Amino acid sequence: MVVGLALIWSFFELQDTHFLTPRNISNLVLQVSVSGTIAVGLVFVLLLGEIDLSVGSVAGASAAVLGVLVVDQDWPWWMAVIVMLGFGTLIGALQGAWFALLRVPSFVVTLAGLLIWLGVQLHVLGDAGTLNVFEPHITAIASTFLPQAWGWTLAVLAVVCLGGARLAENALRRQARMTARSTPILLVETGVIAALLFGAVAVLNSAYGVPTAGVLLFFLVMLFDWLARRTTFGRHVYAAGGQAEAARRAGIGVTRIRITVFALAGFLAAAGGLISTARLQAASTQTGGGTLLLESIAAAVIGGTSLFGGRGTVWAALLGALVIGSVSNGLDLVGQPADVKYMVEGAILLLAVTIDAYSRRRLTVTGR
Repeated sequence: MVVGLALIWSFFELQDTHFLTPRNISNLVLQVSVSGTIAVGLVFVLLLGEIDLSVGSVAGASAAVLGVLVVDQDWPWWMAVIVMLGFGTLIGALQGAWFALLRVPSFVVTLAGLLIWLGVQLHVLGDAGTLNVFEPHITAIASTFLPQAWGWTLAVLAVVCLGGARLAENALRRQARMTARSTPILLVETGVIAALLFGAVAVLNSAYGVPTAGVLLFFLVMLFDWLARRTTFGRHVYAAGGQAEAARRAGIGVTRIRITVFALAGFLAAAGGLISTARLQAASTQTGGGTLLLESIAAAVIGGTSLFGGRGTVWAALLGALVIGSVSNGLDLVGQPADVKYMVEGAILLLAVTIDAYSRRRLTVTGR
């Protein structure tokens, strides 16, 4: 995926030399912050082998609630943000319960949710259809940048945390007499990650600085990656997605896991709605619409999360969001119309799913 991203960047740089400028890279980070945040939640849903088609509408409805509370009701910004995030979480939990307890396919439940929450969004916004949200604390999420020193400090902390976690895991595996990776290889991989991260900070600092929205996305990816790979809950998600009946017989509460995962997807959809509202400084009928749902699902799948459940990582959301965002950004720069963008993005998604299906068939044939 990193190689593919490098090829995409090289291609568009040859087409337009403005593509890899610090200013455009900064815009790209802001562009993928919404779809990337929503894609993090979709990774967990896909790990279960399910789908959530309502995340765009949930983002839009949550943004509408935020706009009404801040603009019309004069609520404190922090209280309105808590309520909107709780609203999204409640929607996700409701849809997850409907799927897990009533055994209605998640495709049908969330397709109905797409329509229902779109209707809620239109109803909450009313005839005006748009609420301008100029609350400075909210708009700062997508309009502010970290001081250069802060950007470097966070990059160093991220590398230390990632490298330390990988080395600690290796030590635990050796202690448990399990297969462990070579320490020099881990150090080289950590060095590559550090070089990429420091390079990104250097480029962004040469423009405006590291965008706050980008930091928020990176923090969410690290947090939910830890949740998926380092906690009992995360291991249960993989188990339930790989083979639900076997997980149930092993004593895992599959129903509880499913409801919790959809609640997380709703929470992150609302977070995406918050970032979108901050970026556009408005909650409107267009929030959460357009190609946001496609781009969020594509980000998770293109990054390597299997549609069939049980395989994938949260980092896939970040890589996939960068891929789909880079294609969209590059096509805009070279002046391609919307019809070309839709066809190219759809083709990339189809290719990713085809590779996933082929890979799964090979694993089945080889008995792995």
